[in-house]
Amino acid sequence: MATAIDGLASGLNTTAIINSLMSVEALPQTQLKTKLASNQTIISTLQSFNTKLTALKDLASGNAAAGALNLFTATSSSPSVTAKTTTAAAAGSIDLTVTQLAQTQVNVTAAMASWPTDGGAPARLTIVDSLGKKTEIAPASTSLDDVVTAINAASGGAQAVKVPAGNGTYRLQLTATASGEAGAFTAYQGTADQVTAGTAVDLMADPGAAVVRSAQDAKATLYAGTPAAQVLTSGTNTFADVLPGVSVTATAVSASPVTITVASDVPGITKKAEDLVKSVNDVLGFIAIYTAVSKTTDAKGATVPKAGIFTGNSTVRAVNDQVLAALSRPINGKSPAEYGINITKAGDFTFDAEKFSKALATDPAAAQAAVQGLATRVADASKVAADPYSGSVSSLIKGRESEVRDLGNRIADWDQRLITRRATLQAVYTNMEVMLGGLQSQSAWLSGQISTLSKQSTGE
Repeated sequence: MATAIDGLASGLNTTAIINSLMSVEALPQTQLKTKLASNQTIISTLQSFNTKLTALKDLASGNAAAGALNLFTATSSSPSVTAKTTTAAAAGSIDLTVTQLAQTQVNVTAAMASWPTDGGAPARLTIVDSLGKKTEIAPASTSLDDVVTAINAASGGAQAVKVPAGNGTYRLQLTATASGEAGAFTAYQGTADQVTAGTAVDLMADPGAAVVRSAQDAKATLYAGTPAAQVLTSGTNTFADVLPGVSVTATAVSASPVTITVASDVPGITKKAEDLVKSVNDVLGFIAIYTAVSKTTDAKGATVPKAGIFTGNSTVRAVNDQVLAALSRPINGKSPAEYGINITKAGDFTFDAEKFSKALATDPAAAQAAVQGLATRVADASKVAADPYSGSVSSLIKGRESEVRDLGNRIADWDQRLITRRATLQAVYTNMEVMLGGLQSQSAWLSGQISTLSKQSTGE
């Protein structure tokens, strides 16, 4: 920090002198800061590299999982019937006729201004579900709002809402909480014991009450019109496992059989193989960029080579070799090139989608097994590098981070050391100015005395 001691006695620019001395004193710290910045750049690059390796590991592991490439498409001959597949599906087709859609039961009570009482208290309400379970409900008052609240809080298989019926009256609309016949229910005015005894009042027996929509399962028939006719039922409009791994959803009944066709999803499987190659190239390309030696100009204007961040890094080179080998080595006795995966002179890969599709059409099991085998090897290679605990690249990052922490501590120590050194120099130069000032005062006094003596001796 600059002080006000410049030129007080000496005429010297002591602040500039101290700053020059401090710049020399700070050279070791400057070197530490340069090294810190370099390490931080390396860490950032390694972290980006590790992110790409992790993405490759995740993608490859997904492709290597059992059934990951068992991809199928399902088509329907009718827009009112759709189908979905899982990896448990197999190629084939089937005809079915949708004869009935599922319905959720809806009941409405007779119009009323308030809930009836029983012995002066609000009457109990009991809902009986399709399995015969009785849920007894005690409203807080005769207010229909309280009745609705009590029904909805009871989870008895039906939900209620109050619907205006005119002239200050309302109906309670009761809707099953489950679709299909499993959601069927009956509502009574009375206790559970009264329901059991047969003395409770069926709310739908009241004049003006109605079952608006009855509980109903969806139905579809396989092999309709043949001795092998088979009826499928579902509480929803989706029929599970019509074929292994194939579910069918209907939005309307069908007047004639609907054909569901399941086929191998060649484009989907091809894309998975292509994505694997792209992710491998992403990793290899990143290594190539940061390993390449570029050219720069030195202080004399001469062109000199400049090493990349990864140049000469044996760990990164090993990762490159392992990932490259994982995708290029023969799989199941065949070259990956037979499945459209080709290594180039530049050290990366190309993917021939047409060739892969042909291999998949010729022998689907072999092509899928080859891709899964390659994916397994790539996943293993990338995990060795990117594992957060034992990965080689992860270890490099941890080592550099430890070095950065140490450099930070050393730089902080130098900050204090330089503060102390500057204070010492300022004290030295301040003392020098004070001493010079004292000497100058003495010199002026002596000069005055000498001048006086001179005048006395000459009689002036």
